[in-house]
Amino acid sequence: MDPQFDDKALENTLAEGLADLVAADVMQTDLLPEAKTVSEDEFVEVVGGALEAVGGTLLFKMCVENEGESQHVAAACVGDGGNRQFLLLTLPTTGGALKVETTSKSTNPVAGIAAAYAGLMDAFQAAA
Repeated sequence: MDPQFDDKALENTLAEGLADLVAADVMQTDLLPEAKTVSEDEFVEVVGGALEAVGGTLLFKMCVENEGESQHVAAACVGDGGNRQFLLLTLPTTGGALKVETTSKSTNPVAGIAAAYAGLMDAFQAAA
């Protein structure tokens, strides 16, 4: 990844990389008579594809309740050292569009732990 990527460019690059994956998922959802629940495995597949497109690394994933909506959440990082940027990827468990944002712009409560988690993993790796 180019270290000169700003937050918006990074979000746009990920969103473009997701277009085909999300479009295929939405088409499948539209064919079902009832709402389709997005499984954890499906979420991981979509997030993995997005991160692969920009050379990102998945830090952690979880399913949370946020503003009355159940959603899959993944934290990721792109780059390393001083150029590392943290991302939050969210998808309602009922399906829909995958939201990609930098943690610095996110209002999601999970965004605050992404950098701390990465720092903890760095410390564990250095101690190993």
